[in-house]
Parts: sequence; C-alpha cells; structure tokens
Amino acid sequence: MAGRRGRRGRRRAWSPGAVGLCLLLVSLTGCGGQPAADPARTEVQHVLDRRAAALLGHDERAYADTGSSTPYGRLRALPLASWTYRLTGLHRGGPTTTADAELRYRIRGYDRSPVTAERSLTLGRTADGHWYVAADRPAKEASAQLWDQGTVAVARGERSLVLGVGQSAGALRGYARLADRAVPAVTQTWGTSWARRVVLLVPRSLDDIAALLGSPASSYRGIAAVTTGEAGGSGRAPADRITVNPQAYADLGDVGKQVVLTHETTHVATRADTSAATPLWLSEGYADWAGYLGTGRTPLQAAPELSRAVRQGRIPASLPEDRDFAFSGDATQLAQAYESGWLACRMIADHWGEVRLGEFYRAVGAHPQRAGALEEALRTVLGTTPEKFTARWRDYLRAQLG
Repeated sequence: MAGRRGRRGRRRAWSPGAVGLCLLLVSLTGCGGQPAADPARTEVQHVLDRRAAALLGHDERAYADTGSSTPYGRLRALPLASWTYRLTGLHRGGPTTTADAELRYRIRGYDRSPVTAERSLTLGRTADGHWYVAADRPAKEASAQLWDQGTVAVARGERSLVLGVGQSAGALRGYARLADRAVPAVTQTWGTSWARRVVLLVPRSLDDIAALLGSPASSYRGIAAVTTGEAGGSGRAPADRITVNPQAYADLGDVGKQVVLTHETTHVATRADTSAATPLWLSEGYADWAGYLGTGRTPLQAAPELSRAVRQGRIPASLPEDRDFAFSGDATQLAQAYESGWLACRMIADHWGEVRLGEFYRAVGAHPQRAGALEEALRTVLGTTPEKFTARWRDYLRAQLG
C-alpha cells in the first residue's frame, strides 16, 4: 500500500485491514467519521429548490411538478425577489412522511432581508420513487402566511404595496391611496431615515387576522389594524407588515381611516429607534400624535374616555404601564391608555417642540435597558425629571380635558 512521509521523513504504512475497515464503514459514517448524508434529505431538498426556482421563474408547470399543495395561482401575483426553503427535519414513520422547513422570502422593493416562516410539509412519492410535496402548512404554533388563506391579490401604490385575500380590487386600491398619504405625513414628522414605503396585509376575516398574527381572534376584535415586525428589513430593525382588520376598519369614518394608517405607518418608521427600553405609552402615544396631526381633532374629540374620567375628577396618577395596552384587557382602560400616551406626546410637542419630541423618542430607545431610560432622556433632552414631567402632564390633562 502507498504510504505518506511524516515530518521526520519516516514512511508510515496503512495495512490492508485498516483500508478494508474504512471501506466497510464509509457507507455508514464516512471515512472521516462524519455521518453520511441521508439520500432522502438530499432528494427532498432538491425538490424544494426546484419548487422555489419554478415560483420565482413563473413556471407554473414546473411548480406543479413538485407537488399539488398551495396552488400556484395563490402565489402568482406576489412580487417576489427571493424564495428559498431550507429542510430542517425529515420524519419517516407511519403512513406518511413529513418534513420541517424554513421558508425565507423577500418582497421585491420592500424587504431588504428575508422574512422567515416555519413550515410543515407532508411528502409523497410517485410510483417511480420521486418525492413531491403533498401539503405545505404553517408549522405547529407558527403563524399562517396570507397565501395559506386564499389567492393573494395585489394593489400597488406609489409608496405602498397592499396584499389581500377575499378583497375587491377597488378596496385594495383604496388602502393603497390612504397608505400613500400616510408615508409622506410620517416622513414630515419623523424624517427620512426609514424606508418610506409600507406593506399592508388585508385578510378576509377576523379569524384570518388571528391566524396571521398567531393570537386568539378575541385579541383583535374592534382593532382596526396592527403593525408587526417580521424577520427582515434593515440591519437594525425588522421589516414590518401592517395587518388590517377590514371589518373594524370599515366602521371608521374617512378621518379615522387615515389616522389609523398614519399611526401604523409611524410604527414602521420608528421601528429602528424603538427598543425594549421604549415604554408603550411613548411608542403608541407618538404614533397617535403623528396620526392626529393636521386632522383638526381636539383633545375632547380624540380622547373621549380620558375626558370623561377627568371631568369626573379621576385624573390618572401616573402614565400608563405596558400592561394597560393589552388588547385582551378592559376596553375603557385600553382607550384611556392610548389617549394618555397621545396627550403626553402632544404636551411634549406643545411645550418643547416637535423636533425635541423626536429627539426624546430616539434617546429613550437608544438606552441599553428599560431601567433609567426615561429618566435619562427626560434629563438630557427635556431638562426635567419624571416627577415634574408627570405633574406637568396631569396639569395638561386638566387644561385640555377639564
């Protein structure tokens, strides 16, 4: 047998027995001691790669060749920049074979990084042994994607993209028009340091919203829209999706509809400067402040629940806690929490100026932790203390709502 020269020039022979042992084990572990690749995993990954390539290439026949799940028509309108699967698990046992996969995709012109979705695949094999995807569903406890609920329709605005299921083309264009007005309004207050474009999801029903957001439907009853961060976006912040509840949204007037979309667009704009240090009264209050700006709505009109409490002598002793913003909580308490945060931000803009309000927001979010974030920003940006700020806010409520 051939040998190799060691560092000291000596030859080291490999015995035939050692070679035979290596050949015997290579099919089990590989001669280097690494587990051999599972051929089935390789074949399934290849099917998923073909599936992704067919979708991106708008090749309906090639897509259908990889399986019958998720009809091509549901996905046809999506403006995709990328779509990939990574097989993370293969389970063979019992009557069916299933696989776990990580789906990563980007919407062209909107997502700077991929959105990630965990999927559960049911696999089948043809008579000649080829794998195919028989079903493609959200993984257990993972949120649904819009195309899981039906055929996705698209409306394009100048600064917005609206993806809907079960909605008319006219309705989707209406959302795009409102979003197109919201983007420059937010840019005027927050500045240009954000993408200045938004993606809206408009599902068919309240139950569908709950599936997209991964929470009980009761959490969103009466909520017109919710902004959620997805995996993707910029390096510091995730891409966002504004998910609209068409039933609750339809109950709003024209001004209310615009306020809601401007509010949610503000969350998209401020995401990079919002952190665990940012209390909800500030993030929600700032979004409401931007939403109501220029509408002519007075505090009495925009804060009816808090107005009622103030007139009854029940002025809040402190700014709301994060728990007061829970959708599943008391509706009156939730309304008062939002109204309290809005009036706190409105007070900052009135007394210190709109620019200082933005600086305050960014300073709080830049703090490494919640503890001390407000105190430091109040001192360095507004030149005050938590006690003085709260007292000024309570006086402001009396003056505006009493």
